[in-house]
Amino acid sequence: MISLTRLTGSQFVLNSDLIERIDSTPDTVVTLVDGKKYVVVESAEEIVEAVRRHHGGILSLSARLADSDTETASVPTGRRLTAVSTHPGER
Repeated sequence: MISLTRLTGSQFVLNSDLIERIDSTPDTVVTLVDGKKYVVVESAEEIVEAVRRHHGGILSLSARLADSDTETASVPTGRRLTAVSTHPGER
């Protein structure tokens, strides 16, 4: 979610995954995948940077969680993953 500002000055939070495109006409218009449009104060570049920061934060958190899972997970000695059946193309 990213925080944006309407031309009236009111702020709102938008799910950045729903953004289809951003136009500068000269006002910045954010168009969502469902066709809804929002005219905002932020420039297209500021919105793109906010989306990058948001997605980067998600990736960073996910990497940290994956690292902590592998540190705490223990695989019993002698146990390994094996194929249950052969892939049809390998016969």
